[in-house]
Amino acid sequence: MYDVIIIGAGVSGAATARELSRYKIKACVIEKEEDVCCGTSKANSALVHAGYDAAEGSLKAKLNVRGNQMMEQLSRDLDFPFKKNGSLVVCLHEEDMPNLQALYDRGIANGVKELRILNREELKEMEPNISDQAYAAFYAPTAGIVCPFGMNMAMAENANANGVEFKFDTEVTDLKPIDKGWEVHTDHGVFQTKYVVNAAGVYADRFHNMVSEEKIHITPRRGDYCLLDKSAGNHVSKTIFALPGKYGKGILVAPTVHGNLLLGPTAIDIDDKEGTNTTREGLDQVIAKAEMNVKNIPLRQVITSFAGLRAHEDGNEFLIGEVEDAKGFIDCAGIESPGLTSAPAIGEMIAQILKEKMNLEEKEDFIATRKGILDPNTLSKEERIALIREKPEYGNIICRCEMVTEGEIMDAINRPLGAKSLDGVKRRTRAGMGRCQAGFCSPRTMEILARERHVSMFDITKSGGNSRIVTDNNKDSL
Repeated sequence: MYDVIIIGAGVSGAATARELSRYKIKACVIEKEEDVCCGTSKANSALVHAGYDAAEGSLKAKLNVRGNQMMEQLSRDLDFPFKKNGSLVVCLHEEDMPNLQALYDRGIANGVKELRILNREELKEMEPNISDQAYAAFYAPTAGIVCPFGMNMAMAENANANGVEFKFDTEVTDLKPIDKGWEVHTDHGVFQTKYVVNAAGVYADRFHNMVSEEKIHITPRRGDYCLLDKSAGNHVSKTIFALPGKYGKGILVAPTVHGNLLLGPTAIDIDDKEGTNTTREGLDQVIAKAEMNVKNIPLRQVITSFAGLRAHEDGNEFLIGEVEDAKGFIDCAGIESPGLTSAPAIGEMIAQILKEKMNLEEKEDFIATRKGILDPNTLSKEERIALIREKPEYGNIICRCEMVTEGEIMDAINRPLGAKSLDGVKRRTRAGMGRCQAGFCSPRTMEILARERHVSMFDITKSGGNSRIVTDNNKDSL
């Protein structure tokens, strides 16, 4: 019998697990994929929103502002990349200034600090590559950029270090109420728990509707992105938004914490909860709309495109709290933008709900910090030489584009909740995220995975499941 089972190991589930691990509790995260950060949390804009966009008084607004305030200290404690670079909402026409002013007023009402409206001259001085048609802009200095993989994994690893169990490749199939709790049925057995936290992303409506007569509906909203090489990373310094429309903040142009340039996303409502394919139409829309606000984008430097899904709830609000007709079932549903920013505050909120319901006691030995994978590029020349003498693997470059060493990949595999696939290594070390998109380093990374995990090369996958890289039609007969 667990005290709490969390369904989903994305940022909301990991943040909740980390906050709950402060207490004397038996908790478990169940994830249907092979790793943390395999859904919405891995394919998004990687932004830390300031908090001016959500409606005043909404849960989105409250948790966005709180999450933004928590992010800098959290990034220090858990050692993941974060940068407060600020954001600009560009107004192209004088007649749209009332809409820009409305954003400013909403931001002030939501408690966002340091907001300003810039005229054309101030805007051009701040961002020389802004469109020549730009009339003014709304500036939010407290906005930032983050590594979504790093943040998600840091919270999960820290939760695990504090005693939270993680079960991967385990899909929840049914939920049954029992005396003082729930039975969680999975394809790997049945687990009992006093409380369930439903942090299942685009699938959160499915689990909610299993247990409640008050149905909810989540629409997968697809967003297409283009990622440009690091040679384009300085094209803008701030995150550049268009004025918001019906589907949110529109196409953005933003630097990433790793030095790339990101364009996107679209907002296309679909039915398929696994529909992360890009389309020609979607990518054409990304490029055309990005160029409306930023000029001279070096599109020849695009190195990859991808799509992610946002969990859009029909009421356009986060649904967080105990379901009225399903006691012990806590929703964490409809977590779309600004969900990444809000995640630390979401975890804090859910942990507080459960603390009050279960009279939880804080641990005396809670581990508040976590150290990420050592990047030799951050060391001085002398420190690096000493490291390589002690551990020669850190002198062996595997990924030339991102300068990732064998030592980093070994750490990624062998640390708590370590990588089991090529994508798992990529999200932890960036091996394969560079200009050649894993064309050079994949075979060597596979060899290291097979060696460190003591498995055959035939068992190495791109992203778990049946995504094997090497096949042998005669393997079964050998």
